[in-house]
Amino acid sequence: MTTHLQSKGMVYLVGAGPGDPGLITLRGVECLRKAEVVVYDYLANEQLLDHVPAAAERIYAGKIGGRHNQDQEEINTLLVKQAQAGRIVVRLKGGDPFVFGRGGEECEALGAAGVPFEIVPGVTAAVGACAYAGIPLTHRDYTASVTLVTGREGKDKDDSGIDWHSLSRGKGTLVFYMGITTLRRNMERLVEHGRSPDTPVALIRWGTTPDQQVLKGTLADIADRADRAGFKPPALTIVGEVVALREKLSWFDGRPLFGRKVIVTRAADQTGEFAAMLAEQGAMAIECPTIRLVEPEQWEPLDTVLREAGSYDWLVLTSGNAVRSVFRRLEVLGLDARVLGRCRVCAVGPKTAEALGEFGIRPDLVPSDYKAEGVVAEFARMDLAGKRVLFPRADRARDLVPRELARMGARVDSPIAYRNILPDSLPHEALHALERRTVDCITFTSSSTVRNLAAMVGEDRMLDLLKGVTVASIGPITSQACRSLGLEVAIEPASYTLADLAAAIEAFFSC
Repeated sequence: MTTHLQSKGMVYLVGAGPGDPGLITLRGVECLRKAEVVVYDYLANEQLLDHVPAAAERIYAGKIGGRHNQDQEEINTLLVKQAQAGRIVVRLKGGDPFVFGRGGEECEALGAAGVPFEIVPGVTAAVGACAYAGIPLTHRDYTASVTLVTGREGKDKDDSGIDWHSLSRGKGTLVFYMGITTLRRNMERLVEHGRSPDTPVALIRWGTTPDQQVLKGTLADIADRADRAGFKPPALTIVGEVVALREKLSWFDGRPLFGRKVIVTRAADQTGEFAAMLAEQGAMAIECPTIRLVEPEQWEPLDTVLREAGSYDWLVLTSGNAVRSVFRRLEVLGLDARVLGRCRVCAVGPKTAEALGEFGIRPDLVPSDYKAEGVVAEFARMDLAGKRVLFPRADRARDLVPRELARMGARVDSPIAYRNILPDSLPHEALHALERRTVDCITFTSSSTVRNLAAMVGEDRMLDLLKGVTVASIGPITSQACRSLGLEVAIEPASYTLADLAAAIEAFFSC
């Protein structure tokens, strides 16, 4: 890009897709990562803002209370103004910018002002929502054409700009955007112009998200069905014989955790992995970190033992956090895994072993019981008299391992490798869901996640917020912390891993 163009700023019109944040394009993510300003819509999933630099300005231009926060002219002016200030602007629009997204109008305004822009296409709602509903837009045995139509014409508008006669001929699939408020009149017009009243129709609300709802009917009765179901926007209307294929092709809303809201309380940089496991089974995983991991108050105790790590007989690491903290510190000290020398390594659990593998180390010991008691049981089979053990730990870690190994005769050093502190606040989405009583399950993956939640909202309020919410705990120690605070644990896997916890949650809700 030339210096002249860059000095004038740049606007990227990015299609956010129909709702599932995984449906944005790679190019769209690239644009978000370099944005200085993001102007986003009501239908753009806010999780996509996680790709945006922390320093970037975020401007909501969607709906508030059912009304648009800014009209189109104001948005056009905003984009021009921000770009002319020399900023990189991303206009994040639900679906595709050029399919009923008013992207053309915004580009006209940018072009008239001499502002350079780029269009990044997105998965439009018709394609995404129909795919997730199991309704192919075209099918060799049913239809070879599809038409996208705006459904937003006044209920009593007789002089329609839509060619209803042409739409009603043949068996092509019709997709109406924004047509729920005009559903009855639109269906009547199709019948009036020759389409069979028995033609299958489907309404898809919040397509591609865990809130997806699909309502089926015909041209003759879909409006009545929608009224009885209280079906509200945003939704698409699909008309055509292909709707009948949903019975065979439905996949998304048949997953075991579909529609379940699950709160994940791990540390902020760790919630994503577990949330993704739950989302794969159809859950709406709401990230609610109750832990923030920070550096020790002083590094010297850890630095001292790491410099002489090769003089120890065992290095015991009980979590991926401990692994990462130790090896990041080694890097700062100008050292690497070679400093371990003859020191053998114990990893508590497969995830800890996996984290070690990232640094080229295979653990010598992985206890079959993935908790402190399992570590103690394994070392009880050995002669630890006079052996040196290095146990880098969290500031709030249980003292069982160093205490018991010392009792066996080992000389144990247990410096703090990281601290576990409270986040500043709970995420709005998680707190809002708890207050509205829409949460099905909450997960706790350590005792700290339980205690920290109680500390952040108060024990009494926590118990009130979690009334009727299924509590899932990763293991007995965490379950004990839950019960000590008055929570009833309904789910606890036999093995204490995230994968096993996810499987246990799936089994519980599948019963």
